[in-house]
Amino acid sequence: MNNLFGYVPGNSVIHRLNPVTKIFLTIAVCVAAFISDNLAYLAGLLAVDLLIGFAAGVPGKTLTIFRGLLKIALFLFALQILMIRRGTPVFWIITDEGLLTAVRVVLRLVIVCMPLALVLAVTRISDLTNSFVQVLHVPYQYAFTLSTAIRFIPQFLEEMNGIMEAQTARGVAFDKARGLKKFSMILPLCAPLLISSVRRTDQTAAAAELRGFRLRTRQSAYKRYPFTALDLAAAVFSAALIAGALLI
Repeated sequence: MNNLFGYVPGNSVIHRLNPVTKIFLTIAVCVAAFISDNLAYLAGLLAVDLLIGFAAGVPGKTLTIFRGLLKIALFLFALQILMIRRGTPVFWIITDEGLLTAVRVVLRLVIVCMPLALVLAVTRISDLTNSFVQVLHVPYQYAFTLSTAIRFIPQFLEEMNGIMEAQTARGVAFDKARGLKKFSMILPLCAPLLISSVRRTDQTAAAAELRGFRLRTRQSAYKRYPFTALDLAAAVFSAALIAGALLI
């Protein structure tokens, strides 16, 4: 699970894009997904997500993310078709409008989440932070906060796994529980995870202050992030996705 959020080095087309361009492409895909209600266009956006992952040279991680999102999407699909009663009945309490809405919700969930995860797989967090500061002129404090939150995700998952393994060693059978029962067993473990998270946050804040966190400016970084013809092509493609959603 930790490797799912880790950076994968490479020299692919997606790797060579400016970090700001990658974020713009991600936002464009998300915006296009929410603008369009056309199922064929939404399916096309999903294909774009998969192509981005394969073009980045991370097909295994792309399919892993897709399978993980698919499990959540199936739950939302079942929930939507049971909750929406408008439209013509198709089977039992399931209606045609409920089916269409459920499919749109599932497609949008996968379309929106996949590029966000893939950007983290092909972009160093430090490059993301520095490009935000240099190119977008975001204050370093805000960019650092965002990057730190992203860095903490795999660490929190690792700590949660450690807590669960400690409880398993004490006889708690997490592997035999299913559904709501397993959720009720995991819920009490949030307290020690919260305590360790607060402790880690305090340590990180102290370390940042000792390294001159408040003295950092836009000119402090030595690495530059120029835009190339490849970035221009990606920006045009991103704008075309939004324009296509508006037209269709």
